[in-house]
Amino acid sequence: MEDDRSNAAQERGKLDPDEMFAELENKIQVNCPEMELGRIKAAYEMAKLAHAGQKRKEGSPYVTHCVAAADIAVDMGLDEDSVIAALLHDLIEDTPLTHADIAKQFGESVANIVEGVTKLTRVQYTSKEDEQMENLRKMLMAMSKDIRVILIKIADRLHNMRTMEYQTAEKQRIKSLETMEIYAPIAHRLGMQKAKWELEDLALKYLDPTGYKEITDVLNERMETLRSFMSSMEEKIKKRLTDEGLEVTIYSRIKHIYSIYRKMYAQKLDINGIFDLCAFRVIVDTIPDCYNVLGIIHDMFKPVPGRFKDYISTPKPNMYQSVHTTVIGSEGIPFEVQIRTWDMHRTAEYGIAAHWKYKMGDTGVKTGDEEKFAWVRRLLESQQESDATDFFHNLKIDMFADEVFVFSPKGDVINLPAGATPIDFAYSIHSAVGNSMVGASVNGRIVTFDHVLQNGDIVEVRTAKNAPGPSRDWLNIAKSGSARTKIKQWFKKERREENIVRGKEMFEAELKNRGLRPEEISDDEVLPLLLKKVSCASLEELYASIGYGGMTATRSVNRMKDELLRLHHASEKKTVLDKVTEAAERRETQAKKKVKPVHGVLVEGLDNCLIKFSRCCTPIPGDEIAGFITRGQGVSIHRCDCENYIRRSAHPEGEGRWIKVEWADDINEAYTTTIKVVSHERSGLIMDIATALNALNAKVRSMNARDIEGSKSVVSITLEVKNLDALRTVINRISSIRGVSEVSRNGRRKNESGTDES
Repeated sequence: MEDDRSNAAQERGKLDPDEMFAELENKIQVNCPEMELGRIKAAYEMAKLAHAGQKRKEGSPYVTHCVAAADIAVDMGLDEDSVIAALLHDLIEDTPLTHADIAKQFGESVANIVEGVTKLTRVQYTSKEDEQMENLRKMLMAMSKDIRVILIKIADRLHNMRTMEYQTAEKQRIKSLETMEIYAPIAHRLGMQKAKWELEDLALKYLDPTGYKEITDVLNERMETLRSFMSSMEEKIKKRLTDEGLEVTIYSRIKHIYSIYRKMYAQKLDINGIFDLCAFRVIVDTIPDCYNVLGIIHDMFKPVPGRFKDYISTPKPNMYQSVHTTVIGSEGIPFEVQIRTWDMHRTAEYGIAAHWKYKMGDTGVKTGDEEKFAWVRRLLESQQESDATDFFHNLKIDMFADEVFVFSPKGDVINLPAGATPIDFAYSIHSAVGNSMVGASVNGRIVTFDHVLQNGDIVEVRTAKNAPGPSRDWLNIAKSGSARTKIKQWFKKERREENIVRGKEMFEAELKNRGLRPEEISDDEVLPLLLKKVSCASLEELYASIGYGGMTATRSVNRMKDELLRLHHASEKKTVLDKVTEAAERRETQAKKKVKPVHGVLVEGLDNCLIKFSRCCTPIPGDEIAGFITRGQGVSIHRCDCENYIRRSAHPEGEGRWIKVEWADDINEAYTTTIKVVSHERSGLIMDIATALNALNAKVRSMNARDIEGSKSVVSITLEVKNLDALRTVINRISSIRGVSEVSRNGRRKNESGTDES
């Protein structure tokens, strides 16, 4: 069971690092005698020295993680440079050592791998979309240059997931989600099924601990019965195949936990309704033997219709090959049989890493092999003009989704994402074929453009020289990111004037929806700054980009609105010279009076006086403030734009009771303030606001919502922030939520009696 492996790894992680490295040396001597142990030993000593004093959460020396990652790299079958890079993979990020230091002792190849892994550590699933898009693009670039970068990162993540129980619940959830969304699918795309299964099971353990425990409890309860069944089936199959003169090796296994979990979720079953928990793997020497075994298995057991897949004649994009069939035994229990050769087995277990483990001498596949890694470059090319939203959508489809295999009329196999249409097929052949397509037929029958292709379909595309080109509706029909990108490129090139008109309409409609006027962005001083935020040289270029789908109107207006808010706030402040002079005078005054701040506030002429922050305007660092001397309650701090301050400072009875106050220079406290959100009434509003606040790590004290006239909702949020800039970030993020029309602070109104609410 995966739990056993995880627990064993955790116990091992508590060993002395020297003992762990000794075990690693023994493993290398037995399995990889061609490796130079002296270089590997030197890498361990460098890592041990550089990480001296650093500890892991469970208390082990940090270098134990490096040794564990290297151990996994050896199990994957990676080469000597990869094992060394695994030992050193955290040096650039966590120690003073540099790329040059590593290159000097171990060569450029090792240093480049370590630097590539360091960049990947910055990929965070919870980061802002634009930042995450760029990090993932960097990851793909690193993979296209040297695939070993991602292999070592997978080894690093696998060991971290094995020891995840020592992290906080929040970090467990974040890292597990990142593993499930990014690293397990990449392992799958690289053909590394063994690593993929373990990553998925470990991530599920923290994402749905109840579901995970339910499955493991049932499996443990049934284990004796399942093992007995698998043993008898193994013996029965082995005897029959041996009698037929075939040399075979048979393994049996219980399906991994996440596979069972997905089946329960997809088919709405509990585990008692899933019968094919067992799978058998028959390994033979040649491809003809695979099909001989298939015939014998079908003679022994009744095959389940529709459950036969031939991945030998049609390999998966991740190089996986096997024949799969599901049969029903004499006990009435269905089980799966996978039949493959030894070469196929090694590729299925280790994926791309198998090329280092099982190719000998100089004949092995070179790093960056054109054929094996072409899909990485194709993915990069198809995403060059995508914004963040499109990028993630296309990435999940092109890289992580299931596949469908169809045929051209000439018999060529075309691999497409599940749910693909004739449009995807046409553009997978060539952009010109897609752009000139006027019709399609599947299996000799004319179909519509939105027809969903199935495995084994024979697809034929009809083209015409005078074809009108793609329709904008195709963007909604096409499933693959590459097809959508090629359609957008056609509109960008062929329909510029149309794109400008269409884009302008969409842009101005979004401006109106966000409460902005076109005149607000057209000022000669402001416009260049706004265009820079959307990476366009002119408004026409922006309109064209929106028109052909390169950028959404919503995203461009949101970015411009954020910049307008920033410029507006900047214009309200004093000039830089005034601020510098004022700060110098303040420091001089503080030095002379030696007044100590109270809760981050300096009160003129008073030391350690009682202060409190008024509830009517909830001031925070960055606000201009004034102090009001109350009777018996010290000094009440107000914002200078607070209506209570404005009214009282103008009233005769307020004279003499206002005192000068200011914020101290160094403030580390958090302050409570309140904002009001007005939105169109809709379901999911509170969840969207809470998600936005959580992404910013904002500490919320309270949140109240109510519906008002005009189908609107008002949400009052009390939260803690460090300063005004932090609050503006919160306000800007909430302003971009769908339906939100206004986000404001309290402090500009009276209470019902007209008195100060503080």
